[in-house]
Amino acid sequence: MNTSRSFTRRSFLKTALVAGTAPLILRSGLFAADTTPSKQITLGFIGIGAQGNGLLGACLPREDFRVLAVSDVDGTRRGLAKKKVEARYAKDVKSGEYKGCDDYSDFRDLLARKDIDAVVIATPDHWHALIAIAAANAGKDIYCEKPMAHTILEGRAMVNAVRANNRIFQVGSMQRSMGEFRAACELIRNGVIGRVDKVDAAVGGPPIFCDLPEEKAEPGLDWDLWLGPAPMRPYNSILSPRGFPKGFPQWRHYREYGGGGVCDWGAHHFDIVQWAFGFDTSGPVEFFPTTDPKGESGVRWRYATGLEVTHQSGNGITFYGDKGKIYVKRHKFQLWLGDKLKAETMDDYSPLLKELLPSNAVRLYRSTNQITDWVKCMKSRQLPVCDVETGQRSATVCNLANLTYFNKQVIKWDPATENFVGGTGDASWLTREYRTPWKLA
Repeated sequence: MNTSRSFTRRSFLKTALVAGTAPLILRSGLFAADTTPSKQITLGFIGIGAQGNGLLGACLPREDFRVLAVSDVDGTRRGLAKKKVEARYAKDVKSGEYKGCDDYSDFRDLLARKDIDAVVIATPDHWHALIAIAAANAGKDIYCEKPMAHTILEGRAMVNAVRANNRIFQVGSMQRSMGEFRAACELIRNGVIGRVDKVDAAVGGPPIFCDLPEEKAEPGLDWDLWLGPAPMRPYNSILSPRGFPKGFPQWRHYREYGGGGVCDWGAHHFDIVQWAFGFDTSGPVEFFPTTDPKGESGVRWRYATGLEVTHQSGNGITFYGDKGKIYVKRHKFQLWLGDKLKAETMDDYSPLLKELLPSNAVRLYRSTNQITDWVKCMKSRQLPVCDVETGQRSATVCNLANLTYFNKQVIKWDPATENFVGGTGDASWLTREYRTPWKLA
């Protein structure tokens, strides 16, 4: 990268992000451009852990992408990702050698590059909002992992930045691109199992405060930048294992960095509940604390329609209608009509689905691949299957469920104003403290 040609832009981004007197949300349209990417979309990757590495592997073979840069606070990961990119593209050149991928410790250096059209964000949750807002203000289209936002105010700030800069934003809630979930939602939308007043959504439990012991700091990892806006604490390898981790790192179980299973899998399953009933721009109106003495499941929430959802332990979603029920999770689907098991498999191409749906059926947006849908929408400038507003609403359900676990009290919520009502809740719950010099303004 020629640092001289991007110094002014990079310096402004970095200053605006960290200066105590400057807002994180840059002036609307400052770097934005209403342009459609060229036939080949140039990409930067921010966060190359387990999920980021998987997304990188999915993007590299695609002819509609060219990965130009990777960013991670772990030098080992950066080096491995850079090698992975250059090894893949080397196969396409006669010389068998390719040196066209830059790597950065600081994401702001990547965002300063004018030659990058879009970014993939797969950092821990506590970084999603700050990076995504900066990316939108820098004119990048965005693919951001779920849960989209770590707090409710962060999610709304992300929506505002994306809309102000006319960016395409796809949330990695990939179950919206899986046929079994779309089929379930279409059956429910069209009343095939009758009126549904009860749903059980089974995911993991809420997070805890981080209590991990200090380990010796390792060279090549910018631990201060890994923490970013989160509270300062000593390094522990459970939070950030070095290099490409074999499994998913466990930072997600700690409140400072993630939302536990409630947010991690809730961003998938609670999102499908939202989709099934058409709540992509709305949400529940009341949350009820659990009676579980362990406090790991049992929080309930109610929508204005009367629908009630209960967070259960396990994995999967069960919809209970007055004419039948549906159980769905990844690669598994069961439909009962009355007390008869009607189907043990179904997707949106199933002949039985077409048979069960009325001739004037409501059909939902069809995507078969979250990344392919993002590409299509970057070129058409149409909203993708899981747009930023949709991601905000689903993340809000997750965050409100956690707030109910944390505070053990009834929460009344107005989804139109995104505020607590009826004398419940506390405005401070909508945000979090940011470690200096990071801030959300």
